[in-house]
Amino acid sequence: MDFASRSRSYPTRLLILAFSFFFLSSTLNLTFASIHIYNKEPLNEVGNAYLLSGGSEGIVASDSSVPNGRSYIRFRDITFWRTKDAADEHSEMEHSTGLVQIVIFEAADRNNIGGSAYGGQRSICCTPDLAKLEGCKQGEVIRIPSATENNWPIVLNVQFGGNYLSANIRDEYVNITKTGMYNLFFITCDPKLKGLIMSGKTVWKNPDGYLPGRMAPLMKFYVLMSLAYLLLSVIWFTQYMRFWKDILQLQHCITAVIALGLFEMILWYSEYANFNSTGIRPVAITTWVVTVGAIRKTLARLLILSISMGYGVVRTTLGGLTSKVLLLGFTYFLASELLDITEYVGSINDISGRARLFLVLPDAFLDAFLILWIFTSLSRTLEQLQAKRSSVKLDIYRKFSNALAVAVIASVAWIAYEVYFKATDPFNERWQSAWIITAFWDILAFALLCVICYLWAPSQSSQRYAYSEEVGEESDDEEAHSLTRGKSDGDIGLVEKKVQNGGTTDVYDQEDETEEDKRE
Repeated sequence: MDFASRSRSYPTRLLILAFSFFFLSSTLNLTFASIHIYNKEPLNEVGNAYLLSGGSEGIVASDSSVPNGRSYIRFRDITFWRTKDAADEHSEMEHSTGLVQIVIFEAADRNNIGGSAYGGQRSICCTPDLAKLEGCKQGEVIRIPSATENNWPIVLNVQFGGNYLSANIRDEYVNITKTGMYNLFFITCDPKLKGLIMSGKTVWKNPDGYLPGRMAPLMKFYVLMSLAYLLLSVIWFTQYMRFWKDILQLQHCITAVIALGLFEMILWYSEYANFNSTGIRPVAITTWVVTVGAIRKTLARLLILSISMGYGVVRTTLGGLTSKVLLLGFTYFLASELLDITEYVGSINDISGRARLFLVLPDAFLDAFLILWIFTSLSRTLEQLQAKRSSVKLDIYRKFSNALAVAVIASVAWIAYEVYFKATDPFNERWQSAWIITAFWDILAFALLCVICYLWAPSQSSQRYAYSEEVGEESDDEEAHSLTRGKSDGDIGLVEKKVQNGGTTDVYDQEDETEEDKRE
């Protein structure tokens, strides 16, 4: 099989592998889901209450125009277990011997849960003083009706009977009629229920499926990104196949990054679509997706670094720097993989884990180091091209450096905005626009890849922009390295000289000279 046929089958195989893995993995029964699962979770002491957070998600109001467009929080087989000592304090004939309350409230109504007497410390449970001031019932959660809906916040009561060890809810729905960020807590105000544990699950559903509100727009976004990468792939591979005899090693690397980008976007869409339709988010699929993403981000950064070092243009290899570049790439991959696994694998809430704040530091440090190394190398490459008076290559690298500068400025500005966004929204009330934070980085990476594809697009004269050895001394008004297209696949273009009338003159390919004049 020749090179052209192997190259044509490469992207096709990637697509087949992506879809095959998705459909194979989606049939596995694994643990994580949009359903919040509680497996003997303890209620911890918080103030004068024992509390367990059951989840937090953005939910869109029910939509009657959508089939099965009902939004709800559903409780399935919720069971509470108290200690044997607590159960033995009561007789079998007693009716109510312990109360657990399930509280659901919108983030905007967070101050409607709990209260304080005489401006003191805020309490979740009603105290004797608060019972006199606010009319709450001692030993229960303080609930103040919402200004917009009197029924909210929702409080469901689960009571222990007699000396039973357990109490449960088999199946209960809470319909969501208003769009908002909803929080769920399991609370008991009874000190005798210390050591209470619970099991079961809750199902959080939006009108369009099981995706949490913050993630739902990303499914459509990944459809658009997949189409964008597909369009770029078609354009690039068309040129790639057309001029495959003149392809540079650098262009092989660009091809790999494009293929990985398309593969990653398809996988992200598949993962979100599966999550949305079935409620299942298997660990294997999500881990595979973030791993492909980490590989793509690592290779994209190493590609930019290699271009900045003049790989394939000023130098044929990276020489002694190869091991350092590979070490940096491996370190960045590990940092990116760990960060993405923490953020995405098993994540079913709309509130990001706090551990991400610590894991983002090494990733940010490596990115800063890469940027410094890239611009240092780029400056050195520009100086070399300027000294050799390689005007065509110099023009390409100047455009590349300008694009990089714009990307870095945009990144810094967006990081500042992201910090501001999260600092001013501690309760995730702006969850409907939070997806943009994630989407921006994919858009920026794609835009920069498009610039690289434009500057180093495969063409008939690709080889003339590759590295070539210097032959003799040229006059000051000519390029130090005059380049022509290679005579055979992979050969280095050399300047041919011809002796005329006892003197030495340069003979250029007329077509190449015309092409260079156009680019200049």
